[in-house]
Amino acid sequence: MKRILVVALLVLGMAGCSSSSASSPAAAPAVCDSWEAVQVTVDHIKNVNVSENGLTALRPYLTQLQQELNQLYLDAKAQFAPQAEALKAATDRVRTDLQAAQASPDRTTLAAVRSSVAELRSSADGLHTAMASTC
Repeated sequence: MKRILVVALLVLGMAGCSSSSASSPAAAPAVCDSWEAVQVTVDHIKNVNVSENGLTALRPYLTQLQQELNQLYLDAKAQFAPQAEALKAATDRVRTDLQAAQASPDRTTLAAVRSSVAELRSSADGLHTAMASTC
């Protein structure tokens, strides 16, 4: 189960948006700040020593990540609605599949987690690509 959580979180470790622009000192759009917040939390999660500190050390970061993904969705849905909706659906599916795998860790539930994590990565990549010209 630890590997699944770590894999799910590492999948989110994609390249982030840059909030600074060499050509303009204007503030970055909220969606860029939200993306960066998600990236910072993913970096923190990557640095948690689960072997030493256990899964409970991940819990605050997972809660924070869930809140940040929700904020990213809210910030992105106006400008990037299709990609934001896909990210939200994928995030919800990962959460549901992880809960099922925790309740009954078997081959079927673990396969569902792997599938939903792949969908989450694809959705996040799609949103990141759409945001590239904005951030």
